[in-house]
Amino acid sequence: MIGFLIAMLIILLIPLYEAWKSEDVWQKMLAFASISTKTSIMILIVAVIRDDGMLGVVGVIILSVGNAALMLLAHVIKRLRDVVNS
Repeated sequence: MIGFLIAMLIILLIPLYEAWKSEDVWQKMLAFASISTKTSIMILIVAVIRDDGMLGVVGVIILSVGNAALMLLAHVIKRLRDVVNS
């Protein structure tokens, strides 16, 4: 399990590099959504290893609410661009 967490941390660096490299806002949003999902999965794995229900609840909240907030922000940015361009 520890090896899996180390592998997940290394895999977490890929979207960070993509967000740093890209100038496109949508690519950055996608990279941050990926980071959020991977982080919450790692929290859930640690919660199962430690048999900690409260930590598991935090992981589920991050998984469900974190991506929803990011998608809402993406929609607001898209609407602002539409207003500015018209």
